[in-house]
Amino acid sequence: MTVDTSEIVQAAGVLRSGELVAFPTETVYGLGANAEDPAAVKRVFQVKGRPPSHPLIVHLSDAAQLDQWVDAVPASAQQLAERLWPGPLTLVLRRSRRVPLEATGGLETVAVRVPAHPVALAMLTEFGGGVVAPSANRFGAVSPTTADDVRAELGDAVDLVLDGGRCDVGVESTIVDASTEELTILRPGGVTREAIEAVLGRAVPVPSTSDVRVPGQHPSHYAPRARVVLVDPEKVVAEAELAQELGHRVGVLLPAALAGTTVKAQAVVPVPDSMEAYARGLFGYLREFDKQGCDLVVASLPAEEGLGLAIANRLRRAAGPRMEDHPSN
Repeated sequence: MTVDTSEIVQAAGVLRSGELVAFPTETVYGLGANAEDPAAVKRVFQVKGRPPSHPLIVHLSDAAQLDQWVDAVPASAQQLAERLWPGPLTLVLRRSRRVPLEATGGLETVAVRVPAHPVALAMLTEFGGGVVAPSANRFGAVSPTTADDVRAELGDAVDLVLDGGRCDVGVESTIVDASTEELTILRPGGVTREAIEAVLGRAVPVPSTSDVRVPGQHPSHYAPRARVVLVDPEKVVAEAELAQELGHRVGVLLPAALAGTTVKAQAVVPVPDSMEAYARGLFGYLREFDKQGCDLVVASLPAEEGLGLAIANRLRRAAGPRMEDHPSN
């Protein structure tokens, strides 16, 4: 789906006026604001219901702008930017004074990326500056991969929605702490660990926990209204049917190895063989279970290689403990 030039110009004007634009990237739709306008940045947090300590990603139109937004670019970070931008890769670097602390959650580092979607790039180019843009949904909920998802989730809280069609990648960007030469992957995403290691010629760890605050680290994240339960692939059908018998309205992400298996459940989505197709469809599947009235989703984790690592990360977060699981005393 194409967006008219007039809409791009309008979006840039909306951003300059301190208002919010939802726009497509190759990963998910973002909720954009002028990165240098603290009041606009604060409104992003308010609309999402996002804690102000959670940093945002600054989106740029070109890697050549990086020096204006960060204090220093280590050689490894420069390699990744040259090879993998535009693309679903976010680099965490020391911020320059151009970046307000409201955008970084009070940190001295800033997360930066150049998206690979023509609508996003056109808007960023027309705007001429940096745009903070977390996913355009309520905090902790399933990320939007269509403009209709954004409208259903945020409604009139967004001043303008650019409709660029369905997102191609479907899961958020990979976040790499590149503030030193000892790189680590803080969030698996649309650029695979293998692709990053191929550029650098060395292994890059993916720690299970990190002291560096970045988007997507909350224990419950990317979660539908339905609770998500993860089991071994061979137990998916039995677990789903037992839950259905116990009175739950069950959604099932049926592993590709069980394709064609009949499952007694409220809704069944066969998982694609291709991890690219699975990533592209994952958030849409979770939203569909909510639309079908499911209160429980049974799923299993894919092999954690390639995009399977990002998919497994999203499913674990979706299955994480909800706030209501730990009521305050």
